[in-house]
Parts: sequence; structure tokens; C-alpha cells
Amino acid sequence: HGPIILAVSLWLMHGRRDAFAALRADPQPLLGGVLLALSLTLYVLGRSQGIIMFEVGSQIGVISALLLLFKGLAALRLALFPLFFMIFMVPLPGALVAAVTTPLKSAVSAVATWALYALGYPIARTGVMLTVGQYQLLVADACAGLNSMFTLEALGLLYMNLVGYTSLARNVTLAILIIPISFFANVIRVMILVLVTYHFGDEAGQGFIHGAAGMVLFVVALTLMLIVDRIVGVFF
Repeated sequence: HGPIILAVSLWLMHGRRDAFAALRADPQPLLGGVLLALSLTLYVLGRSQGIIMFEVGSQIGVISALLLLFKGLAALRLALFPLFFMIFMVPLPGALVAAVTTPLKSAVSAVATWALYALGYPIARTGVMLTVGQYQLLVADACAGLNSMFTLEALGLLYMNLVGYTSLARNVTLAILIIPISFFANVIRVMILVLVTYHFGDEAGQGFIHGAAGMVLFVVALTLMLIVDRIVGVFF
């Protein structure tokens, strides 16, 4: 999703072009120069050492520095959300992904197993291995939902920015609630794959439906987000 995040951020910047043009130039050469030097150093370090998080993340600092050099602090404030949104194009640290993925996989597996067992399906779980009927399914890292949580959080923040909510409490509440929404959507995804495998065989579960389940995840998550937004709107 990184290139999409970058494209959306540039689109948000482009939407502010008239406001940028109307700003009085108040360059900040010292602050901008220091930030540019630090950002380029971070880029060189990331490029030379193969640390993609540094390589990609440094570009946020480069753009911020250019705004300071040409227009000043007012331009930086105007571009604050597009620049913040670019954080979502930076790959998550491998250590964080490894630390969070395992417990997330276990939780998704446990909830999906509990729900399907309650519906009467012959399903059992050993760690992240699900046994349903004569089939065994391994809940992979992709089904843990960490990357989808990251992407859905970005979509949620973009949605809040576009609708223009002014209530900080509403925005923060919705941003926090996106995390359990994403988790629930991943449970639905796993349940769909288990049900397809159980009823139509392993070939169906690992074929087109496996990829389509990823799209179902986002449809479910976005629908839930809109519903939750309406409910939150009653209180804020």
C-alpha cells in the first residue's frame, strides 16, 4: 500500500496548492537546512545499509525541509496532515512485526475457532493450526492482521480528514476503534476461508477465494467503520 499512500499524500498536497501560493514567503534557512542535512544523512544510511524504513521515512523530512526553506513554518503547518499521512508508507520495523504477529495470529485463530464451533462446525485448534473436518489449515502471518490494521488506520484517518470532523475526541475515539474493527474483519476473513475449505475442498480455499477474502476483509472493515462512526457521532 506504500505507493498508494504516497499518491494520496501528494493529492492532498495538490489540493492545498492555492493556499500554499497565497502564503507569504518566510524562509527558515537554519531550521530547514539542518532538517534537510539530517534527512539526507538518514537516506544515505538507509540506502547503504539496506534499511528501507530509514530510506523511505527520510523523504518525509526532505519534503518538510524544502517547505521550510522556501515558504517557512506556515507552509509546514499547512502540510501537516499530508506529511503525517506519509508515515503509513514507511514499512513497519521487522522486530515489531515479529513481536506482534504471533499473539495476533493466536487471537484471530482462537476467536474464529470459537465462533465456528458455536455454529456447530467440527473444528479444533492447536496453536495457529485449525483442523476442520478432514482438513488442516495454518493461519499465516498475513492473516494476523497487523498490515491490514496499519492500512485501515490510514484509511480511517484519511476518511476523518476528508469529512472534516473538528471534534478531537471523536477523531481519537474512531482512530482507536479501528484497531478492534480490523481484528474482527480478520476473524471474518479466516472464518470464510475455513468454511470454503470445509464445504468445497482445499483447492477452493487456496484458489481465487483466498485472494478474494482479502477484499472482503476491507469491505467488512470499512462498512463497520462507517457504522461505528455513526454511533460515535451520537456522543460527539
